[in-house]
Amino acid sequence: MKKIILTGGGTAGHVTPNLALVPELKKRGYEILYIGSENGIEKELAEKAGLAYRGISGGKLRRYFSLKNFTDPFRVLKGYAQADRIIKAFKPDVVFSKGGYVAVPVTMAAKRRKVPVIAHESDMTPGLANRLAAPAAWKICCNFPETLECLPKEKAVLSGSPIRRELLSGSREKGLALSGLDGHKPVLLIIGGSLGAVHVNEAVRKVLPALLEDFDIIHLCGKGHVDQSLQYLHGYVQYDYVDEPLKDLFAAADIVLSRAGANAICELLALKKPNLLIPLPANASRGDQLLNAESFRRQGFSMVLQEEDIHENTLPEALKELWAHREEYTERMKASPQSDGVEVIIGLIESIVS
Repeated sequence: MKKIILTGGGTAGHVTPNLALVPELKKRGYEILYIGSENGIEKELAEKAGLAYRGISGGKLRRYFSLKNFTDPFRVLKGYAQADRIIKAFKPDVVFSKGGYVAVPVTMAAKRRKVPVIAHESDMTPGLANRLAAPAAWKICCNFPETLECLPKEKAVLSGSPIRRELLSGSREKGLALSGLDGHKPVLLIIGGSLGAVHVNEAVRKVLPALLEDFDIIHLCGKGHVDQSLQYLHGYVQYDYVDEPLKDLFAAADIVLSRAGANAICELLALKKPNLLIPLPANASRGDQLLNAESFRRQGFSMVLQEEDIHENTLPEALKELWAHREEYTERMKASPQSDGVEVIIGLIESIVS
């Protein structure tokens, strides 16, 4: 049997692209083992997906002062020893790394055991974990044409992000029925994201009357951010979190307002949904969302509105402009070669194994 180790963790963004590969890997007869941190979100998500899971020790790779900077190197060394033993016993044909601090000891151990590594970088500029893993990688996949300039030429592959296939199978009728909307107005789907949801939510709710003149709204607010005072507002539907029905809500949406996390915007590209991006500002992140959004704007996939530029008129006007030009955005997304990361990455994996 062909064997593969998947690794990556710390946030859901480091896990869901791994899980998007699982159905095709199983179809092709792979035995899959997921290596993540001992108690990270990846453990819950991988086990929920029915994958064998091994947790290892890990230390966060900080670029700021913390007392943990003195102890975490020892945790990384322990994680490296654990990963080395797991790889020796499991004997994988290949390792696929989605990044995050837990992936560093795994990729280093794979290099020691001469197991080929394929890494994937979601953001436009490689994160610290992927920069450390780069010497061990056979190929490094990425989402943005600009990222190719940051990677070793012989290793770089523009793949796009692996997208969960179930997202592509939604039903507009089911989405409208679930949300209680009649579809007579264009449907605006708003995704605040787990980081910075509060700012997007506040900006939207300040201009709700203006938005509801032109759109019905499905608002994914984030856990704990549903506004009970707006529960019965006609044409406005709130959810704190949606799992399985998300595909149907995407199918019901005509346009989307979103943060600019790499996985989120790559899903919008795969779904060909015209979108307005409000990236996290630099003071709330390492600036990756600003770069991601600018790349999608430059490629003609997205409109972009900076958080500091939002006021009473700009958000409704931007969304009306997006709606007016929706077909142009859709056509450019249809022409993109970056929308099927699963196919490209599975091809790379198979080329190694065969």
